[in-house]
Amino acid sequence: MELSWLDDFLALVDCGNFSRAADMRHLTQPAFSRRIRALEDWAGTPLFDRSAQPVTLTEAGRRFRPFADETVRRLLQGREEARLAAQSEAATLRFAATHALSLTFFPSWLRALEARARLGAITLSSDSLEACERLMLAGQAQFLLCHAHPAAAGRLDAESFRSVVVGGDRLLAVTAPDAGGRPRHLLADGQDTTLPHLSYSRESGMGRILEAVRAAQPLPTALDTVFTSHLAAVLRTLARDGRGVAWLPESLIAEDLARGTLLRAGVPSGDERWTVPVQIRLVRPRARQSKAAESFWTLAVEAALWRNAESPPEPAAQVAGAESTAEKEL
Repeated sequence: MELSWLDDFLALVDCGNFSRAADMRHLTQPAFSRRIRALEDWAGTPLFDRSAQPVTLTEAGRRFRPFADETVRRLLQGREEARLAAQSEAATLRFAATHALSLTFFPSWLRALEARARLGAITLSSDSLEACERLMLAGQAQFLLCHAHPAAAGRLDAESFRSVVVGGDRLLAVTAPDAGGRPRHLLADGQDTTLPHLSYSRESGMGRILEAVRAAQPLPTALDTVFTSHLAAVLRTLARDGRGVAWLPESLIAEDLARGTLLRAGVPSGDERWTVPVQIRLVRPRARQSKAAESFWTLAVEAALWRNAESPPEPAAQVAGAESTAEKEL
């Protein structure tokens, strides 16, 4: 059965005349009559009494009418719901962000952007960098927020994706204090002892960064990996429990450092050789996205430029320049 036959049926019920119903349905009368006959063949019984004028429903037709009315109504309602859902989906911004940035950077960064423009609905998927990259490759997220470093290549190639630096962070070597309030584990040049190390897995973006940095500049201190996780929050908890040394994002442990529940593990104090500066990057596909996503990208790039400039940028030229720089570093 074709769904248009139900509209034909209801048009004939309303008009009571084949000619007028055919005009209403923009069909010739013979074509319209064939479609009514096809519906009756499908139903297995005549639905109209053609012996009188106007045409009336048979008993079978009267019983069929409520179902035809309901079916057409539900289909129209379903179409409207689908259109509303599509409009809502097109206006929704879909983010993927690593766990650490979801907890720390993302909320404040979003508030700052919302102070400049109304953003609308937002969804956030928080996971490891590897899982977030899969979401981007599958087209299930429009933007990825992650830590990045020039030495650590990502899995989203520059031919298909572009990015912009929207913030900065540092991976700090930290440890719990001992009973005297001093670092329990110390990183120092030439020491003979092997230190327990709380490490990131390869699923983690920070794990990739540290592996790449250490490959280029090996640590002078031997580390023994005693625990591995892709979650910085888990390593933070273990570090506070005194289980070893961990390189954690400063944005995640700022309160721990202020309270003294975590201490810098490097010796001498303030030696930045143990510190790894990292970028916070917003990544998007090169392909054009929804109007809402494109507007957000322009806003995010302008805000990033404003953050690094002494005066407000000229949007069009500056945004193009920022994207060009970002693409070289993706």
